[in-house]
Amino acid sequence: MSETTDKYSFGMIGLGTMGRNLLLNMGDHGVKGAGFDKDASKGQLLEQESKHGNLKGFSDVKAFTESLSSPKAIMMLVPAGKIVDDVIAELLPLLDKGDILIDGGNSHFTDTNRRVEELEAKGFHFFGMGISGGEEGARRGPSMMPGGDKDAYNVMKPILESIAAKVDGAPCVTYIGPGASGHFVKMVHNGIEYGIMQLIAETYEILKTGLKLDNEAIRKVFLKWNEGRLKSFLLEITKDIFAYKAPGTDHLLLDDIKDEAKAKGTGKWTSQVAMDLQAPIPTIDTAVSMRDLSKYKETRLEAAKVYSKVAPALDVNTDEFLKDLEQAYYFSMVITYAQGMFMLANASKEYNYDLHLGEIAKIWRGGCIIRSEFLNDIYNAYNGNAKLSHLLLDAGVEKLVSAALPGARKVISSVIAAGIAAPSYAASLSYFDNFRTGRMPSNLTQAQRDYFGAHTYELIGKEGTFHTQWVPKSND
Repeated sequence: MSETTDKYSFGMIGLGTMGRNLLLNMGDHGVKGAGFDKDASKGQLLEQESKHGNLKGFSDVKAFTESLSSPKAIMMLVPAGKIVDDVIAELLPLLDKGDILIDGGNSHFTDTNRRVEELEAKGFHFFGMGISGGEEGARRGPSMMPGGDKDAYNVMKPILESIAAKVDGAPCVTYIGPGASGHFVKMVHNGIEYGIMQLIAETYEILKTGLKLDNEAIRKVFLKWNEGRLKSFLLEITKDIFAYKAPGTDHLLLDDIKDEAKAKGTGKWTSQVAMDLQAPIPTIDTAVSMRDLSKYKETRLEAAKVYSKVAPALDVNTDEFLKDLEQAYYFSMVITYAQGMFMLANASKEYNYDLHLGEIAKIWRGGCIIRSEFLNDIYNAYNGNAKLSHLLLDAGVEKLVSAALPGARKVISSVIAAGIAAPSYAASLSYFDNFRTGRMPSNLTQAQRDYFGAHTYELIGKEGTFHTQWVPKSND
């Protein structure tokens, strides 16, 4: 990319937490960058935090674009939806054909498809890029999922590789594929994130309500888990949450937080699109539903008065149960990842993304919210067999799942019998039990559909479709 002494080689629109920290990361790696935000104070903060004096803040969009060297390369980190279109519309008159636009937000992949076509027709380079890692990841090294215009990505590749998280020296960024593939992969990443977060929440409920452990004992469980095969970013932050007390208080801040979970929509999108693709992801679907259920706090309080007659508790040996619970969590976590990877495999075929699932697992190992030790197993599975139809069919993963299965069955049956909610645990086990059977009871469903709607059915060992008159027709 060309650069002169009085021009900036990269531009960032949106200097909120993510945009500012990502630009600061670039500045640390020698990028001379300009940032734009209508709030002038955010540009001033950018300059104050810049350690190398190579970043400049702007609150006038024309001055911002004029400060950039050609071809101009601009990333947008603004809320998904109409705002992205508004920013593009404001920018285009100030840009030249051949300039590069990057959408680094959590845009819906269908919006990205539209923008790819519209901007390409007008002579601009555009790609959508999922970014994971939150504030700390943006500042120190995120995982990035760029998809779309490959030529534009190749121009940006040196910068993106320099700022990405590194695992074994490899940058956690790779070209994902054409069109909106980058944003699609980020959407599924977020769906997996929903599933794992729900599993951790259910584990918390089991430990607190079922085993009657206090907060310090719960913290020690998560701490121990994070030192072993369950090591992950989400468990790491969970054990930190169980150690945090607000200044001047003698109890965990966690105990003061209302039990109503919010969401920005990416989990819901994952579930909706999975149904369109006919790629079942029940653990993730359940996680989305439980966030929605949590919002009905007043209704739940009314129901608690009606139905909660006896406090649930587990009559188990705590030490033995904790060993089983570790297995149950590991099993359900594996199932969650497997569902997400299966959805990506289906999307790759449906949308011609040509996704390399091993490479996606590889860049998720560092910087991102769902990074975990198990991603090495996922990488090994797809690296060994790029055409693997389902992660659970890999021989190495099969051994891990089979070893954890007994603990999962013990825990899930025990908590359900005790009246403790563990819907994502249960969904994971039910998914697995149906997945591993060569004959589901769906033949009855087909018979019913044919009975009431003449939808026909297929027969074992015979070609074609068939319809039956299930009861004699009336002579009336």
